[in-house]
Amino acid sequence: MLIHLFIHAVMIKTIPIILLAIFVTQITAQDQFTQTIRGTVVDAVTGYTLIGANVILLDSDPVIGTSTDVNGQFILENILLGRQSIEVRYIGYTNQVIPNLYLSSGKETQVQIKLKENAMDMEEVVVRYSKRKDKAQNEMAMVSSRTFSVEETERFAGSLGDPARMVANYAGVMTHNDSRNDIIIRGNSPIGVLWRLEGVEIPNPNHFGALGTTGGPVSMVNNNLLSNSDFLTGAFPAEFGNVTAGVFDLNMRSGNSGKHEFTGQIGFNGFEAGIEGPFATVGETQKATYLANYRYSTLGLLNDIGFNFGTGAAIPQYQDLTFLADLPGTKIGRWKVFGLWGKSFIALGREPEDTMSNSYNPRGTATDFGSSLGVVGLSNTYFFNSRIRLKTTVSYQQTGAKTVLDSTKNNLAIVEPFVRQNQAENKFSVTTQLRHKVNSKNNYSLGLVLDHYYINYVDSVNHPDYNKFITTADVSGTLGLARAYAQWQHVFNNQLTGYAGFHAQYFNLNQEISYEPRIALTWQPRGNNAFSLGYGLHSQIQPKSVYFFQTYDEINDTYFRTNENLGYTKSHHVVLGYDHLFGNNFRLKSETYYQYLFNIPVSNSFGEFSMVNAGDFFAIPTVDSLVNTGTGSNYGIELTVEKFLSSGYYLLFTTSLFDSKYKGGDGKLRNTAFNGNYVFNLLAGYEKRIGKKTYLTVDLKGVLAGGRRYVPIDMEESMEQGMEVRDWSQAYEERYNDYFRTDLRIGLKLNSKRLSQEWAIDLQNLTG
Repeated sequence: MLIHLFIHAVMIKTIPIILLAIFVTQITAQDQFTQTIRGTVVDAVTGYTLIGANVILLDSDPVIGTSTDVNGQFILENILLGRQSIEVRYIGYTNQVIPNLYLSSGKETQVQIKLKENAMDMEEVVVRYSKRKDKAQNEMAMVSSRTFSVEETERFAGSLGDPARMVANYAGVMTHNDSRNDIIIRGNSPIGVLWRLEGVEIPNPNHFGALGTTGGPVSMVNNNLLSNSDFLTGAFPAEFGNVTAGVFDLNMRSGNSGKHEFTGQIGFNGFEAGIEGPFATVGETQKATYLANYRYSTLGLLNDIGFNFGTGAAIPQYQDLTFLADLPGTKIGRWKVFGLWGKSFIALGREPEDTMSNSYNPRGTATDFGSSLGVVGLSNTYFFNSRIRLKTTVSYQQTGAKTVLDSTKNNLAIVEPFVRQNQAENKFSVTTQLRHKVNSKNNYSLGLVLDHYYINYVDSVNHPDYNKFITTADVSGTLGLARAYAQWQHVFNNQLTGYAGFHAQYFNLNQEISYEPRIALTWQPRGNNAFSLGYGLHSQIQPKSVYFFQTYDEINDTYFRTNENLGYTKSHHVVLGYDHLFGNNFRLKSETYYQYLFNIPVSNSFGEFSMVNAGDFFAIPTVDSLVNTGTGSNYGIELTVEKFLSSGYYLLFTTSLFDSKYKGGDGKLRNTAFNGNYVFNLLAGYEKRIGKKTYLTVDLKGVLAGGRRYVPIDMEESMEQGMEVRDWSQAYEERYNDYFRTDLRIGLKLNSKRLSQEWAIDLQNLTG
């Protein structure tokens, strides 16, 4: 049994709130101070399992080791608890070291190891260690990319187990709002971020997320079910399309193939219950596995026992379910069935005390908001041989959001309907990719993505000028987005690698085709130095609700749409980088970039407006008569100094200096809403072993960033009209005060024969 206990202190209105969490795992009994490491070794390009790879436990005396079986799997048993490192060796491949695996008594450790084939002839092979945990899992992602681990989402102070909040610590990334996990990448709008789960592009995977946005206050993504995943910030490989800012490429882990495990947790993200293990034997030796996890909102319960979250009587309600079943080794390939489901609802301002005590809803209004997401996918990976594989995934997705906004007066004695919004999207998607590893120096991929949408938008607002409800959207129909890509990677030698790709996409609403070249080059003159250069042309459709916004013609009492023919937002992205590794654990990386955006929708009559600023507020802006004549630019320099976890401590310092500008319909150059100009992050952590069973951990985070840009209030006009009026002639000229925040996490890990505990205090925003 594993009991995993967290205590989170969250600063809301500078008042600390203590959240209590318990995590329980039932497994079969283990020896008192030992645990099992299970894993699979595969080729980094094709994913084909490697038979006979040697796996060695580092620093073991006598040496503990094993070899992978016919399924590429290995088991290391009776390994001492605590931090352990393993090395994998395979003839013709670069050695791989997996450092600092944490073994606890309550749960087996599972890893998947990807080995890269050596480009030199066998007689020229020089054995070298590969310990670059910063490198992306995707071999084609050669610039502006890195991998992140599940442990980092939990270990980094302030992350709350959320991948989006965790990556905000990386260079070029900053959060936009403490109450949400939207991220700004190199000055780009958050709506330019793409989420992908198991190779399938998914909508906003956050509770209380509006359609077309990419963030929310609580993530649906359960970090306990993820394996190492990639995060990309520019010049993406050709397989990523319909994106201009960044990519989360999330991978789910398979369940334990050796035994059943049951988990339970109470934490910031909710009540949690999970189960995993083997459920069938495929072929002679392969084990089919499953895992599933369900969560329900914690805040409702804590509110009942007296905790105040600053939302008055408004209590967030949400729940989500994540699952995956993995059937390897069938005669027709490897099959996976996976899914993510979640829904959320909150009522703000429906009780008298809400108007005085909550800061999430404007005074004098009452809002009911609910959102939902459902994704289910079936994938098949078929190996024609060890060098050619075809992966095909079919998925169905449903997402929706419903808003009821009323005006209230006299302490809710008078309630007047104001906004009614009901948006729903359904998507059927087919993705397929053929990957061929021609030899150790050449590999290529060909891919196709077909998306078929069914949309249903009904929006209306009680317009004061017309004294009646005006329908701003009323559409039901289908849309189609088709994409194809080809990409090729050539390893000239162990020092020089080149990449070339081409992406094309077609959107049937405006019948526009976009052709997008991608290239990259990395040169590693010595083992510890690397230079990289990448370029990409990228395009993205607008949030779909923008196309169907309709304008009311009072004279003829009719509606007409003016945005249906909008084209893609496009951008050129160039990245130049330098990476230096000092020894095996210390890294310095610098990147400079320039991004030119064009074809941005702007308004000729509302000259300050540009879709480049969409995502500045909770919902997608609705403006009619948009045209693709806007431009923008983002450029800057980034520095990362990182000491990977070793000898009990880690350090991460990142600096981003950037400038983000745009031109609207009036042609005037302005700051974007996201032009904070600078952000500095410092993270540090220390882990000390106390005896054989206990670890003490301390993690600290500090961030300093330029204040958020804003549109000032025109006080004179506001007083005259009796309502807030913004002075758009000064849009985004001024910033709020600089953003400074510190987070602290103190933890204690205890192991015994059948019980493993973790107690932690997370102090959020210590400086208020």
